[in-house]
Amino acid sequence: MSGDSTQDKTEKATPKREREARKKGNVARSRELSTALTVGVSMIGIISLGHKLAGQGLALMRESLRFDAALLEDPTRVIGMLFLRLSDALIAIAPLLGASLLAALIAPALIGGWNFSAQAFQPQFSRINPLKGLARMVSSTALVELGKSLLKFSVIGAVGWLYIWGHRNDLMELARIDTASAIAQALSLSLWCLVWMTGGLMLVAAVDAPYQWWKHSKEMRMTKKEVRDEMKESDGRPEVKAKIRQLQHQMARARMMEKVAGADVVITNPTHYAVAIKYSAGKMRAPMVVAKGAGVIAAAIRELATQHKVALVSAPPLARALYRSVELDKEIPSQLYQAVAAVLTYLYQLKAGAARTTPDFTAPVPGGEPDPDA
Repeated sequence: MSGDSTQDKTEKATPKREREARKKGNVARSRELSTALTVGVSMIGIISLGHKLAGQGLALMRESLRFDAALLEDPTRVIGMLFLRLSDALIAIAPLLGASLLAALIAPALIGGWNFSAQAFQPQFSRINPLKGLARMVSSTALVELGKSLLKFSVIGAVGWLYIWGHRNDLMELARIDTASAIAQALSLSLWCLVWMTGGLMLVAAVDAPYQWWKHSKEMRMTKKEVRDEMKESDGRPEVKAKIRQLQHQMARARMMEKVAGADVVITNPTHYAVAIKYSAGKMRAPMVVAKGAGVIAAAIRELATQHKVALVSAPPLARALYRSVELDKEIPSQLYQAVAAVLTYLYQLKAGAARTTPDFTAPVPGGEPDPDA
């Protein structure tokens, strides 16, 4: 059975489908990776700046608990002092907060890249449908997410328990040492326990990030029918393209016919070919073909030339040579200069107002052969 009939999504997503998905905010994301990176950077910052932060915190606490007799005389100074202490605290932790914020911004770019979608902020009333909400709760995706949460809890919990069990003697020792040393030792044990648990979180993220990328790629896959339909929409259906080409030809033909009225001469076969020539001395290097055609189009060119009193010259070999070798709005080739010049000279010899339709004209055409249609 073919993929089209079974609707199996076996084809890789096209660039168009990926662009549309990004517009809707549908990109690969790993919350575990973002959490692990942010927490990991925070832990590194705490370890690196721990002594400095502890000193600044101790000094801030001493300043805050110091009694100031001036506050009794002017209690309003309490608010100013409060803001001063808060600003000192923010300045102290600013490097740590800045590093954590930077990590939170960089983390999404590691998988899926940065993406802002206005459509993602639009309300979707289908999400408040209780039946669909219940279906999502019991779906395979929800079960996978539940399994991931349990796995994450188990891994992080196991890492934390193993660290505490390995330092159980140090914990028991806290009861037998002085208070200051006990506090410092407890903080150190807690910090390193968090570091090891963060390592467990990174282990979970290392598994979750590739899974999320694979899951997103699988969801974005398309059926062969969807790929064909998209190609038709992008390239256009054959009948539509044929109609467009037909309209383009008609428009180009109409523009060409408009130039017949301004031509100097129409060289004919006399029935099968017609080529309109225009030449402006001093403005053009050589005569130019402004219109040409065969059969019905040639007849239309001759009719327009008659209506606008453009000279018709019957020169079969020259008409055939011009029709076959010169494109529209292009100058005639050098090998035809003498033949066309002979035609133009012949016309210039006719006085203004003379008959425009002339008898057969013999022009020297290089390699010219008798025309069976003449």
